[in-house]
Amino acid sequence: MKTCLVVDDSRVIRKVARRIIEDFGFDTAEAADGMEALAWCRTAMPEAILLDWNMPVMNGIDFLRQLRREPGGDTPVVLFCTVENDLAHITEALESGADEYIMKPFDSDIMAAKFAEAGLLS
Repeated sequence: MKTCLVVDDSRVIRKVARRIIEDFGFDTAEAADGMEALAWCRTAMPEAILLDWNMPVMNGIDFLRQLRREPGGDTPVVLFCTVENDLAHITEALESGADEYIMKPFDSDIMAAKFAEAGLLS
């Protein structure tokens, strides 16, 4: 079964996203910031990562840049999920290695469409 790591400093967002993603057939894990997510990835690299931008300790963009330098860090499909919806943020995320960009708030239909566009759903 595929694994998706949900990285967000909001426990509520992590729980909502987890429910949706588990309905897609993924095992899920959670991290509250980029540093925690990086430690998780170094132990078991997931197939997908749902990533918030604004978090304490290590934000999403710094995590993404570090992830892509890790052994095997080029393989997870990374979907940014954030309130940062201006073109500059979207461009920076995609240039840093994100595969898709989801605007908050989201629902299961939006999430399904983005997961499908990223090749995670058949």
